Amino acid sequence: MHTLHHRDGHHGWDRTLAPRLRIAPGETVELRLADCFDGQLGADATAADVAALDLGRANPLTGPLTVEGARPGDALAVEVLALDVGARGWTTLIPGFGLLADEFPDPHVVVSEVRDGVVEVGGFARVAARPFLGTVGVAPAAPGPHSVIPPRNVGGNLDCRDVRAGATLLLPVEVPEALLSMGDPHAAQGDGEVCGTAVETTGTVSIRVDVVRGRAPAAPQLELPRGAPPASGPRLLTTGVGPDLHVGARDATRAMIERLGEEHGLDPADAYALCSVAAHLRILEVVDAPNWVVGLELDLDVLAGGPGRPGS
Repeated sequence: MHTLHHRDGHHGWDRTLAPRLRIAPGETVELRLADCFDGQLGADATAADVAALDLGRANPLTGPLTVEGARPGDALAVEVLALDVGARGWTTLIPGFGLLADEFPDPHVVVSEVRDGVVEVGGFARVAARPFLGTVGVAPAAPGPHSVIPPRNVGGNLDCRDVRAGATLLLPVEVPEALLSMGDPHAAQGDGEVCGTAVETTGTVSIRVDVVRGRAPAAPQLELPRGAPPASGPRLLTTGVGPDLHVGARDATRAMIERLGEEHGLDPADAYALCSVAAHLRILEVVDAPNWVVGLELDLDVLAGGPGRPGS
């Protein structure tokens, strides 16, 4: 197995980057991944540390890898064989970033501990660890450099919580030999990642890479193994209804924050962070014009004091 360290990496996408490793289709690679803050936060991180972050170092990537014979029009199949994440993670509110950035203008951080398959979220909640890769992509054909923050048709910062062990991500190859890179490991995240960050952490991932001739998808696709059934505990689902999905998403998130404060005593910033870590933002209905329905779902068992939790 080949190994590549996050020191052998880069920021952003560019078709002219020199490859760090060359592999043949079907080979496996182990990659060491930095957290999305590039090691700038520690165990005692504070709001002041978040305010001082150098965002130019955000989302460092390990790579790129070239894949022999991959050519434009092919699909690159990236199978996640295993992913181990660090023992600590960070969820931050970064001024100007996130779904409710205008309502949460101040920096904030929630430090989580990861152990025995559980993420202890800031001492006020527990969620099951569900490690996944936030960023996986190949170089775009358009001349770069390109920011790593927006997701693209060639992948990148997808923040899809199903890019986890057992899954295979299919990416469209746009440049010869693909130039594959990845990073941004997460210990847990809810769909939508509403505050802008998940449980951001470090990681080590093992992948197998293959080439599917002439089958480039228009945008990333994901093949998933059969998963465990959803949690059976009580859930809260808040909604936003109207002609604008973005407004609906904001409404649903705001309503969840309010309920968590009113019924469970959470500070609004902590509730916002918890929504990003554990709640699932879903488009519940998008066919009945002129209004659509967006939902935000949270398993209430994650809250401290829930069934089987400390304090119950």
